[in-house]
Amino acid sequence: MTNARIVERPTLTDDALNTLFSSSWDRHERRPFGAVLAHSLTYLAAYDHEKLVGFVNVAWDGGVHAFLLDPTVLPSHRRRGVGTALVKAAARAASLRGAEWLHVDYVPDLEPFYASVGFETSRAGILRLRGDEAAE
Repeated sequence: MTNARIVERPTLTDDALNTLFSSSWDRHERRPFGAVLAHSLTYLAAYDHEKLVGFVNVAWDGGVHAFLLDPTVLPSHRRRGVGTALVKAAARAASLRGAEWLHVDYVPDLEPFYASVGFETSRAGILRLRGDEAAE
């Protein structure tokens, strides 16, 4: 089980989030986060002492649908329950704010993880609008 401390809506700098994502995702490109977080239903961070080790953003449609975006855990802290704690805390927070549905998309390898925290498998689609593989 994790000893990580989960904090809802902490003050996060672009540098802290970019450092976390760069450590976790091979193709991460540094970007600003302030405008995105300002429009979020909520977001949560996981800390090991004062070190940021995990993050999840909860976007929403302004109604009853919420969406997990950018869930990530520092590689050195994976398989310790940090991701599970973040997702469960995000689900509780979204529910308290009136969301009735929580959506997430993921690569097939992560299906067992998301099933373990209560997500049911469903079919969905995604269309890339920008970048090398964008639809024309």
